[in-house]
Amino acid sequence: MTDVKRESDVEILERPRERVKEPELFRVILHNDDYTTMEFVIAVLEAIFHKSPAEAYRIMMTVHLEGRGVAGVYPHEVAETKVEKVHETARAGGFPLRASLEEV
Repeated sequence: MTDVKRESDVEILERPRERVKEPELFRVILHNDDYTTMEFVIAVLEAIFHKSPAEAYRIMMTVHLEGRGVAGVYPHEVAETKVEKVHETARAGGFPLRASLEEV
C-alpha cells in the first residue's frame, strides 16, 4: 500500500464572479405640434406613463414651451412599447402627437 499525503480532502472550486449588466436606458420624448391638445397630452401621460395629474401637467407644459419633454426613462423594449402606444393612441384620437427614443 502506498502512502499518499493529502493536505486536505476538500477541494474548493471558486466560481468566477458573474457581473450582471444593467440594461441600457432610453428616454421617451414627446414632441410638440400645433394640433394636439394639451388635455390629450395630459391624458396620454396619465394613461400610458402613469404620471400623476400634477406631473403630467408639468411635462405637458415642458413639451409646449420647449418643444419636447421627457415622459419617462425605461429599458429599450419598454420604451419602444411606450412610443408605439403613444402613436396608436394619438392616431385613434385623431392627433399627430409624436414620441421618440433617446439613449440616456
